[in-house]
Amino acid sequence: MKLSDLGAGLAAALLLLGIGLSSTAQNGTMSPYSRYGYGILRDRATSTQRSMGGVGYAMQSGRQINAMNPASYAAIDSLTFLFDMGVDVTALWQSETTDGGEKLSDNNFGGGLDYVTMQFPLGKHMGMSVGLVPFSSVGYSFGDEISNGIASRQGSGSINELYAGIAGNIFRGFYVGVDFSYMFGSLLNDSYAIVSSSGSQAVFQKELRVRDWNMTAGLQYGFRTASRQYMTFGLTYRPSKSFLGEAKTYYYVENLTSPEVEDEHKLHHNYTMPETWGAGVNYRIDTRWMFEGDFTYQPWSKAKFRGFATDQISHEFANRWKGAAGVQYVPNYRGGYGKRMNYRLGAYYSRDYLIVRGNNVREFGISAGLGFPVPTFKTTVNLGLEWKRREAYPQTLIREDYLNITLGINFNEMWFRQSKIY
Repeated sequence: MKLSDLGAGLAAALLLLGIGLSSTAQNGTMSPYSRYGYGILRDRATSTQRSMGGVGYAMQSGRQINAMNPASYAAIDSLTFLFDMGVDVTALWQSETTDGGEKLSDNNFGGGLDYVTMQFPLGKHMGMSVGLVPFSSVGYSFGDEISNGIASRQGSGSINELYAGIAGNIFRGFYVGVDFSYMFGSLLNDSYAIVSSSGSQAVFQKELRVRDWNMTAGLQYGFRTASRQYMTFGLTYRPSKSFLGEAKTYYYVENLTSPEVEDEHKLHHNYTMPETWGAGVNYRIDTRWMFEGDFTYQPWSKAKFRGFATDQISHEFANRWKGAAGVQYVPNYRGGYGKRMNYRLGAYYSRDYLIVRGNNVREFGISAGLGFPVPTFKTTVNLGLEWKRREAYPQTLIREDYLNITLGINFNEMWFRQSKIY
């Protein structure tokens, strides 16, 4: 590998990440549940992994980037550069039964950039990955009539992670990796009040602004179980932390140009996240079949969330866990076009960290996807379809049904091949 090639790869990485950073305002979250806590938490799953239920802790491939476990970065071929970018489009159907027995329904559409990741070798037994991935997002809008006016509530924003990680193959079958991420973004929750008779309005805007560092460590161990069959175990750990940043409330009246700032405070010691544990097992049968099962656990009941003095909702958290399973089938990597396609299925069930009006929130879904190889190239276009439901229980409150279409481009090229002189 030449230094000029590595420099070109890093330059391209920075350019592509710049494109991703300019698009971080886009997120497809459209859920009133995102009004609570840090919003809807996201996993680091690519379009390929989302088509398999969101698995990845034990996944190891020289053809795909796996930001869920940094230990996987060392599995890349020493001549290969990988780049993966994903976007999604979401259709949402919501239904609710009010306390008075009235049934309400609504639907919406959204979407945008999901992630940008890239990976390249640092020698024969080491690899590195750089990327931009979501941590959490907020997005909702609803309102109702009040005496002599209208009240509405809107939320937007996201917390993103810009990460860089390195991994090494310590000995045969054993991989260790770590990545460090810069967490940034703002979560906004707005309340509007408009008086019908005068047209005057007031706005309360609550902003939670995060600027902080974090890290994730991972390991993978794989071994051959039979001829052309391979099993891999994966484990990841992210420590708990107290966020850095600031929170404040802006109060706008009439002209909406000169806000008063209230309840301004630091995030440190007031807002925390718990440690995260992830474990998975992956089983491969030559290059055709791949099966994986994952489990995630986060003790959110120990986390702090101060909130604001004017909050009318409680920010109570439950321990979060998620189970996922997925399968991929490739008939023949060297066969005709149809045989080189990737066929994927997956499913998951999660108890979320949110507690709403004394009810837990759960989410479950199924997914399927296809990987279309680009002729004469190793690049693959991944198309996924995912249905999921989010609801509270035992009292349903609002039921949300999502249909997500994900599109990812997994660019796989030999950037570091040595030129020959004839």
